[in-house]
Amino acid sequence: MLCRDFGKTGWKVSAVGLGTWNIGNQWGAIDDATSWAIIRAAFDNGTNIFDSAESYGIPHGISEERLGTALSGIRHRVRVVTKIAWWGARSGTLVPKTTPDLIRGCAHACLHRLRTDWVDVMLCHEGDIKDPSVYLEAFEMLKQSGRVLHYGISTDSLDVLKRFNVNGTCGVLEADYSLLNRQPEEELFPYCQEHGIAVLIRGPLAMGLLSGKYSAQTRFTDNVRSAWHADAASQEAFEKKAAQVDKLGSVVSPGLEMVTAALRFAFTHPICPVVIPGATSPEQAAMNAAAGERELTTKERKRLLAALA
Repeated sequence: MLCRDFGKTGWKVSAVGLGTWNIGNQWGAIDDATSWAIIRAAFDNGTNIFDSAESYGIPHGISEERLGTALSGIRHRVRVVTKIAWWGARSGTLVPKTTPDLIRGCAHACLHRLRTDWVDVMLCHEGDIKDPSVYLEAFEMLKQSGRVLHYGISTDSLDVLKRFNVNGTCGVLEADYSLLNRQPEEELFPYCQEHGIAVLIRGPLAMGLLSGKYSAQTRFTDNVRSAWHADAASQEAFEKKAAQVDKLGSVVSPGLEMVTAALRFAFTHPICPVVIPGATSPEQAAMNAAAGERELTTKERKRLLAALA
């Protein structure tokens, strides 16, 4: 597994991490034993950074709970990232984030579910936040108390990132980036490089589309991707992405080869980002981790981009 210098944190982290959204039943029912096996398979194959959020899972928080249990005995050997903002959103009882104490309370709840005394990275999960000052105050208090080592934000907006980095204290950005979404290359990545902000990549497989297993005729029924069929505009956007994946079939085969190529494309960018794909089986976790053995060559990268042109 390749390791990366992780921005201003000074850490060395694996090029391929593990996102834990998938192990919380929102992508389909999954049991405790399978979720634990997924996490351990990622770790056993070189992964040392894991991403979660307080809102991940049905019920809320179960992804953090499962991650905390699975990391028992190895917590000191990994980096844990989690996010705060949407506790209770799906049940209609959203916990407001209007004061530093409310945010600190949610952060301590995260620590409890994760069975840890500290979180390596705490992220604001409000990607369109107008005024992040309450988060910045709360996160700085948590950092000073040793409960959080570094903090940042999950957003696809440069303006939001700039507001969060107003004092130069944003350590980590989590953003959507893949072969199907290269927009961060234009502004987000250069800004992060200039300011020493580490980059986590969510969606490097475009929620599974870049496995090549699905077509424009696929209809998803899970709680996440069913939104792609919610209306005509959403369906059209999905079909366009599926058509792009079909084009990739001219240079890489669906399945392992396409997944590996897509993950390597995302972490081969010069800013040296870390990808955090999810997995629904130990085999998938191991396969994703194996992609971290090397970067794409310049020739391989050009072939992928040419296929999408």
